[in-house]
Amino acid sequence: MAGSIGRRDVAILGVVLAGGWLTGRALRRTAPIGRDVRASGMVASILSEGAPASGPANASLRMAVFSDYRCAACRRAYPALAEAVRADGDVRVLHKDWPIFGPPSERAAQVAIASAWQGIHAPVHARLMTDARTIDDAMLADVVTGAGGDWARLTADLAAREAEVAARLRANAAEARAIGLPGTPGYLAGPLLVLGAIDAGDVARLFARARALR
Repeated sequence: MAGSIGRRDVAILGVVLAGGWLTGRALRRTAPIGRDVRASGMVASILSEGAPASGPANASLRMAVFSDYRCAACRRAYPALAEAVRADGDVRVLHKDWPIFGPPSERAAQVAIASAWQGIHAPVHARLMTDARTIDDAMLADVVTGAGGDWARLTADLAAREAEVAARLRANAAEARAIGLPGTPGYLAGPLLVLGAIDAGDVARLFARARALR
């Protein structure tokens, strides 16, 4: 029948679409990754100590990660990011909590910041990024105690240092706006900013390009 699509046409269309997809992936892999934001004048400040951090203090590269524990893209990208950081072994990661998804996000960010005072930020961060439960105090208490922390001490610390935590979150938000971040996740490796979730291969490319620009 005129106008009908036969098996041969479907097969050809499949080949064309597959070829386009593979070409797109190849182009993405060869295109320079990241946008240089040195003109913002904020890179050195953002990459200085202050936020909870992990990785060697004398690492050859620093990266700030702007994220929200209720951000689906942040959570989806987290395993690849963690894998790339482990594989590299020479990156200092500064965790910039930017809770933009409402009160549960803000509460989780506060708890994550306070967990650093007990030396358990790394396991708390990992658990919050991978735990699928609804975020409430019962869940957060379980995360903290599961990471080896003291929930009663943490809540007391938060009450006593509420202004300090609030200032940290305001600073993170101001830094995100200063470099043009529209939302989470955002990755600032050296002077290069990447928006949105990326896989382990792209994280490795980001590290390589950031080091080449020094």
